[in-house]
Amino acid sequence: MAIKPYHHAAAGWGALKYVAINLLKERVSGVNYKSLFAQNQPDGFDCPGCAWPDREHASTFEFCENGVKAVAAESTSKRVTPDFFAQHTVAELLMQSDYELEQHGRLTHPMVYDSVSDKYAPIAWDQAFKLIADELNALDDPDQAAFYTSGRASNEAAFLYQLFVRAYGTNNFPDCSNMCHEATSRGLPGTVGIGKGTVTLDDFEHADTLLIFGQNPATNHPRMLGELRECARRGATIVSINPLRERGLERFTSPQHPLEMLTMSSTPISSLFVQPKLGGDLALIKGVAKRVLELDDRAVLIGLPRILDMEFINEHTIGFSEFARDLRAERWALLIDDSGVPRSQIDQLADIYIKGERVIATWGMGLTQHKNSVPTVQMLSNLMMMRGQIGKRGAGLCPVRGHSNVQGDRTMGIEEQPTAAFLNRMERVFGFAQPRHHGYDVVATIGAMAEGKVKVFIGLGGNFAMATPDTPLTFKALQSCALTVQIATKLNRGHLIHGRKALILPTLGRTEIDLQNGTPQGVTVEDSMSMVHISFGLNKPASLELLSEIAIVSRMAEATLGERYQLKWKAYRDDYASIRDDIEKVFDDFYDYNARVAKPGGFHLKVASREREWVTTSGKAQFVPQKIELDTPIRRAQAKYGKRLMVMMTTRSHDQYNTTIYAMDDRYRGVFGMRRVIFINQLDIDMLGMKAGDWVDVESVWKDGVQRRAGGFMLVAYDIPRGCIGAYYPETNPLVPLNSVADGAGTPTSKSIPVLLTLAESS
Repeated sequence: MAIKPYHHAAAGWGALKYVAINLLKERVSGVNYKSLFAQNQPDGFDCPGCAWPDREHASTFEFCENGVKAVAAESTSKRVTPDFFAQHTVAELLMQSDYELEQHGRLTHPMVYDSVSDKYAPIAWDQAFKLIADELNALDDPDQAAFYTSGRASNEAAFLYQLFVRAYGTNNFPDCSNMCHEATSRGLPGTVGIGKGTVTLDDFEHADTLLIFGQNPATNHPRMLGELRECARRGATIVSINPLRERGLERFTSPQHPLEMLTMSSTPISSLFVQPKLGGDLALIKGVAKRVLELDDRAVLIGLPRILDMEFINEHTIGFSEFARDLRAERWALLIDDSGVPRSQIDQLADIYIKGERVIATWGMGLTQHKNSVPTVQMLSNLMMMRGQIGKRGAGLCPVRGHSNVQGDRTMGIEEQPTAAFLNRMERVFGFAQPRHHGYDVVATIGAMAEGKVKVFIGLGGNFAMATPDTPLTFKALQSCALTVQIATKLNRGHLIHGRKALILPTLGRTEIDLQNGTPQGVTVEDSMSMVHISFGLNKPASLELLSEIAIVSRMAEATLGERYQLKWKAYRDDYASIRDDIEKVFDDFYDYNARVAKPGGFHLKVASREREWVTTSGKAQFVPQKIELDTPIRRAQAKYGKRLMVMMTTRSHDQYNTTIYAMDDRYRGVFGMRRVIFINQLDIDMLGMKAGDWVDVESVWKDGVQRRAGGFMLVAYDIPRGCIGAYYPETNPLVPLNSVADGAGTPTSKSIPVLLTLAESS
């Protein structure tokens, strides 16, 4: 274990070194190496990692370091067989770390939990589906079951899943969107009418200014760095707005460019770093908007050209006058205090925004996992509308999603709050009444399980137990279920935190050949920029016992529903094109689905706001004023504890994707061989009377009186605002209270938790 400051550029030779290490560690066979060079080709498969789009699907070296880790993990030659489970009780496996569980390899057979031996034992697929059907059909109410979806599920699997679940009779669809970009999905419809971004990769070629909020591309979506590199090299101004100074937004050496690699050179990325305190983005963006308005007022007063795009505002928006009144009335002192950014830097950021003719604003979960995340997303939309930076080439809103198909799953109907229009269309196409009441999201599902209202939990991918907040409560909630079912490629802790009855159902990965009736099947995904494309696996399946997600969902549906509604489950799994035929009947934008997706690169879904069409009640984009809330849990905690109170954000390490731990290093932040660290300003370490290297315990401060404590973290001095700390999840998820959520979105506030640090009890 060591802390060694990292002074190199992101990527470069270090990335290639870690690629080689992971290929060796996962024992990827030579025959599977071809998949590394085909993951973004039209006849290959898409990277199962992030949702950043591919510029050229015909490229052979468009993958990134973390993409290779995801592919290597799926292509590993290591196996978790029935013999493995026969040798280990669940209690024994629970003693292993998340990293150790991941390293055992691919699941090979369906398994059922045996409570007598505390082990998983093999079960035939037919018996597994019968067990699921018996438990579901024994429930008094369909709402006593919840159906989770990971963002790795394909469009086809997600569509069948929601069709099955709604035929069963519920809208209980907790999904990974509920934990990441839900604030985007709920916030943008109130301003521009649709909860998706308005840009494509082509816009990055024409933008002259990029504002990057709450992102760490080098770790979370490294292929984005290639676009930023090109923007920087042609002179675009890039501003990084993030509490942590991330190496990938400072300098980047592109493995795709031999000259940079051979000369050990790099490309500077951001020209300005702005470091708001945690939860301060709303005040910062409002401050920029206020400054822009002040400068426009001054221009009008002295007869200069206006800074605001009044043609856009008058033709395309409503509510600007009220919004402007609110900006003028806002106190600068409050904006500066709440943002943690000095007035001079707010003015500097406003000047950069004003000078930009074509501005893209991008954001990640740094904006979406706060109590005020919906107002923050809407305020960013307000700012962009002030100068008409939505719906023109080289400009727009760019939320960057996490998992590879999290956006597509929502498009396909994985939504606990479905619209009436969607349900009406489903009824017309499939001929049965849809459940109309809203279902449970992730947080509500955990609460319902804990209260005994949800008795069956089925997870289509993911690691629900470790991805969710308030870990001890989530564990108890899952363990209270009558049945838990996990559909997965690899073992994780979520399989060991189970109900009284439990199944592990192994599935094909996207890297693997999916043969149905002797014909290879392709599946489609939708990336963060609404591009839909098809891909086919190239590797031999890890086991002959594996079923595709589509086969598992359709056979669950057959076993549970029987002949109800005469839905064609067997035809769907025999030919995935037939699923796409029915998808286009439900969604107009998927017309000629099979024909369009067969073209290299696929097709772009229409995003109305990109075309300056506003799907709002007024038919126009809407300015929405936002107040800076003064009575918040963090402010109350600060009033009680003073400077000792820290605000914690959870984050990934570089050797991590969501809850999957690939290794114990985070080299860009200088952490090696360990994960239990706290990133903290050196002045705060001094103020607390501690020193870097001390071991501390962390306790969250919350209003419910429940003690939430996580122990044994090393203090690491880091460039982060005073009063703020960072730490990895899932290790710190136990500190996130279940009912600490984003207003209007329900997303856990994992980027702004009030905590106290004390020297570790064991130190």
